[in-house]
Amino acid sequence: MSPSEDTGTIPPSGGPETGGTSPSAPPTSPGNPGGPSGAGTTDGVVSAKAVMVTPRLPKSKTYAYGKAARQRIDAYWQPAAPKAKVKPRPAVLVLHGGYWLEGDKSGWKYFARRLTRQGYVVLAANYRLAPAAKWPAQRNDAMAALAFMKKHAKVWNLDPARIAVVGSSSGGMLATQIGTYGTGTRQVRGVIALSPPNNPYLAFQDGLKLDATPAQRKLRRAVVDLVRCTPGDAAGAACWKRMEDTNSASHATPGDAPMLLMHASGDFVPVTQSTGLASALRAAGVPATVRVVPGEMHASDLLNDERTYSEVLTWLRTRLR
Repeated sequence: MSPSEDTGTIPPSGGPETGGTSPSAPPTSPGNPGGPSGAGTTDGVVSAKAVMVTPRLPKSKTYAYGKAARQRIDAYWQPAAPKAKVKPRPAVLVLHGGYWLEGDKSGWKYFARRLTRQGYVVLAANYRLAPAAKWPAQRNDAMAALAFMKKHAKVWNLDPARIAVVGSSSGGMLATQIGTYGTGTRQVRGVIALSPPNNPYLAFQDGLKLDATPAQRKLRRAVVDLVRCTPGDAAGAACWKRMEDTNSASHATPGDAPMLLMHASGDFVPVTQSTGLASALRAAGVPATVRVVPGEMHASDLLNDERTYSEVLTWLRTRLR
């Protein structure tokens, strides 16, 4: 389906993604749609007591980038005024989390709206899920969604040479795969990954520890579903080959995309999932920054902290200018 064959408007958000809530929007009120309610606010007026932060609504449409039901992508963009000459805008591809088993692109709606106000075009993609789709189907879909963005860039007036990818949790791992598979900078300018399990085998091992949390145990089972085999002494060569392929650090080479990797201090996906990848990237001469944010947040929850959001925005501006 091409962008001219629109499937309709984006469905309402399905709520928080499993393993981390989506960036939340301010509560709505009848006199102030989409904005904060209560004393100090009026429709379109900012008082000294409150500031309305609701993003202006961009245009939004859903497209198919493949034949499978999950191969769908939501586009958000601010249209130019009639006859106005606007240079192509930088763009962000967003990939949702959910243990590679669940989750949906609609949870990124509010974040996408915020970014469009900053001058970005945003596309949020679904991808085929495990266990029905075996690895590397998920990476293939992420790459196909990126290719779709570039092929139809003129539809949204985006610059195909200025694209970054942002992913949360399992979507963060897919983002780092885009940034390392092949020569990452040929695909994107940069990667931001929030709580990414970049080394699924490490997650598989962590889920077996005596003090493993329920979320870590679920992640361990999800790894088995992702590669459709159980790593161990009895595992065959094909299983270990797929397992190694899921480790983003195994693809790190010169020319890969610069990365900002973020975890919370109490995250069930520990920062060790990113320090190994960062070390491999730096050894290849690729800039990689690892940030630990205080708290128990996970994945897209990190963006509810305005300081974290500001750092993400600054990083995007630097890489996509």
